[in-house]
Amino acid sequence: MRIAYQGVTGAYSEAAALRLNASADLMSCLSFEDVFAAVGKRKATHGILPIENTIGGTIHRNYDLLLEHEFPIVGEIKLAVVHHLIVNRGTTLEQIKRVYSHPQGLAQCERFLRRLKGVEIVATYDTAGSAKMIKEEQLMDSAAIASERAAHNFGLQVLQSGVQDHAHNMTRFLIVAQEETPLGPPDKTTIVFRLSNEAGALFKALSVFALRDIDLTKLESRPIPDRPFEYLFYADLSANPEEFRCARALMHLAEFAPSLKTLGSYPAWKEPELPAAS
Repeated sequence: MRIAYQGVTGAYSEAAALRLNASADLMSCLSFEDVFAAVGKRKATHGILPIENTIGGTIHRNYDLLLEHEFPIVGEIKLAVVHHLIVNRGTTLEQIKRVYSHPQGLAQCERFLRRLKGVEIVATYDTAGSAKMIKEEQLMDSAAIASERAAHNFGLQVLQSGVQDHAHNMTRFLIVAQEETPLGPPDKTTIVFRLSNEAGALFKALSVFALRDIDLTKLESRPIPDRPFEYLFYADLSANPEEFRCARALMHLAEFAPSLKTLGSYPAWKEPELPAAS
């Protein structure tokens, strides 16, 4: 298994990929688009993409890319995210004039950053990439919000630990592949559909699942670029589409939804069981 991820070594996407498969060959990519390109050109067997965070919310761009590239979702993973304020060795909190990180990393540490008076907050393409930059440029008046692994990899110092707004900060990642082979028995399905702009359309769409006791674990709307103020709806269902009730629900939805597509069926993430105490 070769997994493409966005960022440099020390990125949370890299940590998620290693949690999925500790022995996987990993491929660093500059952007989310490059992750899809790596899978499309078969430079990687799988790509891993952050899709939502418990503090920062949805990574909207990746929903758009899922539809644009049409690679099936074959798995998911959830990763606890602990952010650290990282600096070159010798830099003190009082010396810091700028803090760099990915927009999601900054959003997840908003309350902490507001307490840093007179400090410029700078968005970058990657958390670990920010740590790499302050190391390579020897920025003694700057810090990065990144992982402890990034600090270790680039020989930096953790100035403050756990600076995210909430202790229980988690990111959910999706795994995509060219081949539609789920990474285990599928019990979760992601779909995308469009509805006519009329009263009760969304209620009617959701009722096809409610009537069959199918749990919707997520519902997300995204604008349709060439149809102003019309939307696509992405939904996660706790069901396998081959189940009779789910197949019937999707058939029912297709009767009145102008478009409906399944983006993937895959195993919902389950935390690995801890070894029993001896």
